[in-house]
Amino acid sequence: MRFNRILLSTTLVIVALVVQVSVLARLHLPGAVPDLLLLTVLGLALVYGHVGGCLIGFGAGLLADLAPPADHAAGRYALVLCVIGYLAGLVRPESGQVRTATGPMAVVVGAAIGSTLLYAGVGALVGDTAARHVGLGGLLFTATLYDLLLAPFVVPAVMWLARRAENDPLAESSGGSKASDVASGWLSSGTGLRIGSQRGGFRMKASKARVARAGRIKGVKRL
Repeated sequence: MRFNRILLSTTLVIVALVVQVSVLARLHLPGAVPDLLLLTVLGLALVYGHVGGCLIGFGAGLLADLAPPADHAAGRYALVLCVIGYLAGLVRPESGQVRTATGPMAVVVGAAIGSTLLYAGVGALVGDTAARHVGLGGLLFTATLYDLLLAPFVVPAVMWLARRAENDPLAESSGGSKASDVASGWLSSGTGLRIGSQRGGFRMKASKARVARAGRIKGVKRL
């Protein structure tokens, strides 16, 4: 991975982990804890692909395993986020443009369910039966619900920052409307497409104007 990717990914992962541990975990919501770290990994994986998503997921999970008040074996969540980051990177759009919210929201739902099941499965292998006592069904429902509520505000912003660090024209064209896109959810790429089409229209109009002026100079009437 390039230095700018490592720097941005490390910063976002640390910020997400601090907010999750110090704020979200202290809300004492019923069921699961909103997984801001998972959403950050998903946003980066959707831009950097499966290799980047795998590496970022492993690093983020390992930090979560070591950060207090972690009460599970080190490497457990690293394995979960490594797998989730790899799979999320496989569904990255080839053009880098997210046209609708359907695909990313499906990725969030699948990641929330998959990470919960995988975490509980790995825990069962090492003798941790906490998920069984809490209720796996309730954990799946609340984890999916909380992640879906946070996703429109987290994933588009993370993707925009990742594209911006890559000097992606898509991020630059949608930079002016970033705040409204994040608030409305998953519209950053659509805004970039509209701006791009407007610029293309301006170029066509300018070209037609030059052709018209050239025609008048030559004495040729053009409609």
